[in-house]
Amino acid sequence: MTLGAGRGRKPSAGSDVSYRVWTGGVAAVVAGVILLFFYAILSDSIPGWRTAGWHFFYGTDWNFALNKFGALPLIVGTLLTTGIAVVLAAPIGIAAAVSIAFLIPRRLRLVVSTLVEILAFVPSVIYGVWGYLLIAPWLDHTVQPWLVSTFHHHWPFNTNGIGFGLMLGSMVLAVMILPTIAAISRDVLVAVPDELVEGGLSVGASRGQVLRRVVLPSAKTGIIGAVVLGTGRALGETIALYLLLGGLDVNHPFPRGLNSGTATLATELVSNFGNGASNFGVLCCLAVTLMVIVFAVNLTARLIVRRNLRKLTA
Repeated sequence: MTLGAGRGRKPSAGSDVSYRVWTGGVAAVVAGVILLFFYAILSDSIPGWRTAGWHFFYGTDWNFALNKFGALPLIVGTLLTTGIAVVLAAPIGIAAAVSIAFLIPRRLRLVVSTLVEILAFVPSVIYGVWGYLLIAPWLDHTVQPWLVSTFHHHWPFNTNGIGFGLMLGSMVLAVMILPTIAAISRDVLVAVPDELVEGGLSVGASRGQVLRRVVLPSAKTGIIGAVVLGTGRALGETIALYLLLGGLDVNHPFPRGLNSGTATLATELVSNFGNGASNFGVLCCLAVTLMVIVFAVNLTARLIVRRNLRKLTA
């Protein structure tokens, strides 16, 4: 029998029922695994919540030796590092996607897009080593002294840097998430119907006007999704930031500027996981807090996307 011989036949009722049972069973298994995962993390975090209490959210001292668990500096460090990285990477990534999809010659588009996708799959530890060996000395000897002298020790360059810290971590993190944002945004932009682009050009609009007023608004939902995926990777990044943030002291203070060291929820987890057997519940509290932040970011993005879809269908 050829492949197209049975294309016009309607599926039988029995096959339809078995297909629904199979897909329903797979969905139930996946949902069960997810629920078990969340149950394990939440149940293991209960002793930690009893130990830390509400001090966990507003306390500024994090010290296993003194049994003090104030995670506010870690939460602030996570949000600052991710926020700066997204602010740096999103405009460049979207601009790169527009260039790949519409501006550069067709013969180069496949080569450039392939290079971008390869960068998205580079392991994070390689980015961390790159920042540790190359970018940190450059910041320490050239960039940070110039910034401190230019701004006369005013915020955010009010501290003398040593290369490592919030600036280095945010820069390398931006490079890490940039390929993800660029690759997904490029796929979304290419999916914009040619009729919309040709219609804009036919009425006398320039290429730049078509990109700004037709292509980008049509692909807004997908671009938001690309930025959210990049943000999710930035929030959960561990090894690279562990090497670059310079916040490995016992008590993590608030970052006083871009040159100062800091720590994140993820780096604190990886740095203390092997030594925190007696305080495993507190480490699970860090994991729960990180999951809540990621969930809040995804929920906000979904609300924005839903509002945009309502405007398009209105």
